[in-house]
Amino acid sequence: MQDCPLVSTDPSSLRFASVDALRDALAAERYLADLPLCTALFVALELGAPLLLEGEAGVGKTELAKALAAAGDARLIRLQCHEGIDAHQALYDWDYERQLLAIRGGEASDGPTDLYDRRFLVRRPLLDAIEAEGPIVLLIDELDRADDEFEAFLLELLSDFQVTIPEIGTIAARQRPAVIVTSNRTRELHDALKRRCLYEWIDYPQIERELEIVAARVPQATERVVERVCRAVALLREQELYKRPGIGETIAWAQALLALDADELDTTLFSVLKVREDVERVRGAGLLDGI
Repeated sequence: MQDCPLVSTDPSSLRFASVDALRDALAAERYLADLPLCTALFVALELGAPLLLEGEAGVGKTELAKALAAAGDARLIRLQCHEGIDAHQALYDWDYERQLLAIRGGEASDGPTDLYDRRFLVRRPLLDAIEAEGPIVLLIDELDRADDEFEAFLLELLSDFQVTIPEIGTIAARQRPAVIVTSNRTRELHDALKRRCLYEWIDYPQIERELEIVAARVPQATERVVERVCRAVALLREQELYKRPGIGETIAWAQALLALDADELDTTLFSVLKVREDVERVRGAGLLDGI
């Protein structure tokens, strides 16, 4: 089995003229990506290879898939991974009620019933992405939350863009979807999966870049509010917190201040800190005083 997929020549694949064109298209969807990330994504699209994105929660991994789908006028199919997820939740299942009705109908007519006919098959996200027509962005979100068995199950899909259903056989993709796999790195993914993907690490942005992101996402906020929120979040990320705020929390903080028509950072900590001990630590130390 090959590792990274070969170049995709499918005319229906999601493609952009250049790295700069991709970067501009994402920016038009209010996703401001750095050049290394855009380069990795562009090459992944050109090769028809999955792109594995790792980084802390809230740095924009999932949002990149959403922005890519919007920028490329593609359909986004999202598989949210969780502990215990299996093939029947991710790939397919059988419509047992319709099968039962078919059995009863077959008994009444004394005719045989094929219980594993395609008309009884329920498509889940992975099979939907394989059989869909038109540009597709398949987001396999937070794969690190799934177990090793599910990760191994994905190898055939990520390598050959095909899946095997025991009752039916092998189903190959009509076209290669653009695949983005994300991980918050709560556990290490296996090398076999990483070999099938291109890779990029997304870190928290520098404050200058975060200022641009928040201004683009919350255009109604004043420059002063955006600057104070970004400075405060940068300070909070330097602390020993249970959960450091991501870009999403920075945006939510600016939106909260805008909704309340207020400028008191301390009274709106509920939008950025989600652990009681973190809130108490920040307030007790007066970290936001003077910002």
